[in-house]
Amino acid sequence: MSLLAAAIPSTSSHFSAPFLPSFHMPRKNLTAPLHRIRRPRPFTVVSSVPDPAAGPVEYTPWLIAGLGNPGNKYYGTRHNVGFEMVDRIAAEEGITMNTIQSKSLLGIGSIGEVPVLVVKPQSYMNYSGEAIGPLAAYYQVPLRHILLIYDDTSLPNGVLRLQKKGGHGRHNGLQNVIEHLDGRREFPRLSIGIGSPPGKMDPRAFLLQKFSSEERVQV
Repeated sequence: MSLLAAAIPSTSSHFSAPFLPSFHMPRKNLTAPLHRIRRPRPFTVVSSVPDPAAGPVEYTPWLIAGLGNPGNKYYGTRHNVGFEMVDRIAAEEGITMNTIQSKSLLGIGSIGEVPVLVVKPQSYMNYSGEAIGPLAAYYQVPLRHILLIYDDTSLPNGVLRLQKKGGHGRHNGLQNVIEHLDGRREFPRLSIGIGSPPGKMDPRAFLLQKFSSEERVQV
């Protein structure tokens, strides 16, 4: 989880409805039941509120979205490794993914004191932006707090790359998200290496293929 922690630095105290009702401190006001795993955190959250006695602290939310395709047919395939990472984050942080909204399966919770949405778009990979764009707008998540997680054939299998911003690198899902964020690219992304197709193998067939046992261990 250290990479995720590095992607969530200090936050400000300014965000408004409709996100505020779900994440107003204390945590007992959260709408979804959380089974939190208590452990020391490798990062510190800083509020810009000068006087803590002035009232409850409010934090800017993050939207953490893994890209993939819904359905058992695609479970465990290379193209769905973004889904797997989001599932892992939700499990580690005790966030229940039990809400359907804007063509997405999502969970509402927190990492440390920072409110987060963990999201798995259900609109299929090439139309991921149809889910993420409306969610970011509805919950008023700033562009710098949208963390996208997806597969990357330009990286060796199991290698991770965390970037503050960038292009789409011919990744159709990422490209669609950019289009639905008004062409903006200034959001962080975590790409997960899945290797490249061997020989003359069809890239689409490679993406929809399940990992070998050795590759699965690496991932």
